[in-house]
Amino acid sequence: MYSYEDRIRAVKLYIKLGLRVGATLRQLWYPTKNALKSWYREFEDHQDLSAGKVRSWQKYSDEQKRISVEHFLNHDRCITGAIKALGYPCRDTLAAWIKDLHSEASHHVVGKAGGALYDPEVKQAAVIELCTRQSSAQAVAQKLAVSRPTLYKWKNQLLGREVPTSMKFISDSPPDPQRLALE
Repeated sequence: MYSYEDRIRAVKLYIKLGLRVGATLRQLWYPTKNALKSWYREFEDHQDLSAGKVRSWQKYSDEQKRISVEHFLNHDRCITGAIKALGYPCRDTLAAWIKDLHSEASHHVVGKAGGALYDPEVKQAAVIELCTRQSSAQAVAQKLAVSRPTLYKWKNQLLGREVPTSMKFISDSPPDPQRLALE
């Protein structure tokens, strides 16, 4: 929150004013009295302040990390979906965990840069497979290591939003009379 320079300026003024909290805060208008005292204690102990905020405890357990990465891998490989489902951590933290724990499954950012990773022929083949429904959308997406929303985005780019995702399978066999009657 406060830069190193702001913190060191506050501590030096605090010392100059005879360790008077009120006088220091009136001149600087920052920080709180407890923050100023903790900065001073750190300065006394180390003759300097740390360059940044250093956390002495681990915010998330290893189990929480493992669970969140597994959720990402088992549910469409979508960082946002995993964060919404679990309620933690932020995007950057989860991306770092994925990179650390499963580097082969690292998530590429979806967007203009992410779309360039696949050739147009690969995208076209995936959309054809999606629309003919030879396998599920999830299976097609997993085969290409993309999320289902990306697969549907490719379909919309190539065919437009008007085209239904599932197209009827046309067979050469004559139609079933019972089915025709039901339809």
